Amino acid sequence: MSLKYLHTMVRVKDLEKSMAFYELLGLRETKRMDNEGGRFTLVFMAPTGQEECPVELTYNWDGDDALPDDSRHFGHLAYRVDDIYDMCAKLQEAGVTINRPPRDGHMAFVRSPDNISIELLQAGDALPPKEPWASMESTGHW
Repeated sequence: MSLKYLHTMVRVKDLEKSMAFYELLGLRETKRMDNEGGRFTLVFMAPTGQEECPVELTYNWDGDDALPDDSRHFGHLAYRVDDIYDMCAKLQEAGVTINRPPRDGHMAFVRSPDNISIELLQAGDALPPKEPWASMESTGHW
């Protein structure tokens, strides 16, 4: 029996705002399906060259009261980045919440507009401490 990863699905409240967030991370739209009968849109986004590993953004046209305010039960999505400090600075400048700063030069957690936890992992060895990240206190979330 063989198993193949297909995608991870997350429900989003504001499709454009969510897409903009994932674009900041470096993902791009690879596929879109609008379903008139079901009144929803599916947008698949993946890093360039990794189209086989998408995140599926599911947007219900009439809203989604079933979405909890805190999606922590979902777990998280994880992405490897070339420079964790630069990525976190870029995201922070765009107004993204950094829940766990990259104090150790290896790992950080950020939040999408839909409260989805995104883990960022430094490619290769951890980077040396860099301010302002190195001196940040723990937020208590992790």
